[in-house]
Amino acid sequence: MIKAIKEFAYQFLKETEQTTIKVISHHDTDGITSASIITKALQRLDREFSLTIVKQLEESVIKNLPEGHVILFVDLASNSFNYLKEIKNKVFILDHHEINSEIPENVSIINPHLFNEEEISGAGLAYLFAKELNEENTDLAYLAIIGMVGDQMGKSLGKIYTQILKDSNIELKKGITLYPATRPLNKILEYSSDIFIPEVTGSSEGSVRFLREMGIGTVNGKYKSIIELNEEETSKLITAISVHRTDNGLTEDLIGNIFLVNFFSRLEDARQISAMINSCSRLGESATAISFCLQKRNSKEKVDSIYAKYRQNIVKALNALPILKKIERENYVIINAEDKIKDTMIGTIASIISNSKEYPEGKAIIAMAYNEDKIKVSARMVGKSGRNIRELLNSVIEIVGGEVGGHHAAAGCNFWKN
Repeated sequence: MIKAIKEFAYQFLKETEQTTIKVISHHDTDGITSASIITKALQRLDREFSLTIVKQLEESVIKNLPEGHVILFVDLASNSFNYLKEIKNKVFILDHHEINSEIPENVSIINPHLFNEEEISGAGLAYLFAKELNEENTDLAYLAIIGMVGDQMGKSLGKIYTQILKDSNIELKKGITLYPATRPLNKILEYSSDIFIPEVTGSSEGSVRFLREMGIGTVNGKYKSIIELNEEETSKLITAISVHRTDNGLTEDLIGNIFLVNFFSRLEDARQISAMINSCSRLGESATAISFCLQKRNSKEKVDSIYAKYRQNIVKALNALPILKKIERENYVIINAEDKIKDTMIGTIASIISNSKEYPEGKAIIAMAYNEDKIKVSARMVGKSGRNIRELLNSVIEIVGGEVGGHHAAAGCNFWKN
């Protein structure tokens, strides 16, 4: 695949010497980090370009592409060949989603599915491409790792990601997977949404009492972070969480990779950065997210404020769940939020529900919300078993019309209300 990326980069440079570039990327963390990498790479080339971030690549977006521009899609478009073959533009695609039709003549694409490669996120592909454009772009490798973490691909690293990690100077540690791993332990336990511990989660006093009971105290009046715990303290914490948690998770699930990034001159957990980027996009602040990714001055304070607002929106959405219309069958549950939850938030809520203890493994969570004159659907599979959720949505869209994107366990689509 690396050889193909070299040729892809050569063709791109040749096609864009005298032509304006239109870049289109997805609005999730992987798409935003991808767009940030491409933005910086094109600025260094002094290429003329514009950037658009989209929730989903709909037919209307493709029909309105500027004539005469070279188009670069990042983290999307592998499922849009039926639309792309109708336009006259030269199209370049860096994407990792499944391909379901023949590649048109006007399209050059790099997709791991074509090379039987390890799973690589859009940001990973954007970085490999940028590195071929200019070796100076190795300083953007940290964004490829954040994008990987955002797409939940950080559990094991193949050959390509191992090299990207070396380029990035990001520190990799094994540890308890509660995050952010750089924050005081009592606060992590209090605010954790991954693991529910009765009388601890959501309680400041409960989290302190929980730590005191296992013999973990403060140092200079402050609790250690996860990455500061010694082996004995880590073992105590794992045992205590395993005994008290209510989500039926395995002890092994508590240990995993932690990626530590030097971000705005501070050591940060990549998962926390990913969550903050995602919050910007969900609240329509993708430009701010890109500035944040590139560590532009003054962007962090704004993102901190957006992230706080985003978390408040999640709480409001979760509080609305009991009053929403639901249809539940043996293998699926449909949750119709209508206009009570924003369409940009419905995917986050579907993910939270799928990771909760409420539904059994293998059940499909299908959540819907209004998106102006369309309905946004976000589908998640509970656990690691179950059918391909993207194929399930595809079978529906073939009947009602619309666009589908996503993966085996997480996918989404839009269709008209009428």
